Amino acid sequence: MSSFTIRSPAFDDGAPIPEEYGYTERNVNPPLSLAGVPDDTESLAVVMDDPDALEPAGKIWDHWVVWNVPPDVTTIPEEYDVADGEGRNDFGERGYGGPNPPDGRHTYRFVAYALDTTLSLQPGATKDDLESAIEGHVLAEDMLEGTYVP
Repeated sequence: MSSFTIRSPAFDDGAPIPEEYGYTERNVNPPLSLAGVPDDTESLAVVMDDPDALEPAGKIWDHWVVWNVPPDVTTIPEEYDVADGEGRNDFGERGYGGPNPPDGRHTYRFVAYALDTTLSLQPGATKDDLESAIEGHVLAEDMLEGTYVP
């Protein structure tokens, strides 16, 4: 049983995400902490999305897709630079795109994956690409949720 966790020193699970991490504010990722990474982990991946966007946007909105984070990383700082391991968000940009709900309060999910492999994705890959690539390679996963109101 893994005790793999993702948390943030900027907000508690289920609590509001500070305004500065919003798309129209500083638009930088909040700091994240990873703990309990399984010993046989080769890389980590993180996805941030907005399931509450289904109604206004017609889809779950992808805000951040990151892969090939080294398994010994315990802190992902603000403005994390992962070189070639960052995908395209639904704003059409590569990298982090902060919360920007068009219709009130939304809940955002940060999902971390411990993987038994490194990934051969191209820079700018999508969340769908990542999900296909990690199939059968997830050793552990955990989710952190936060809310945001414009």
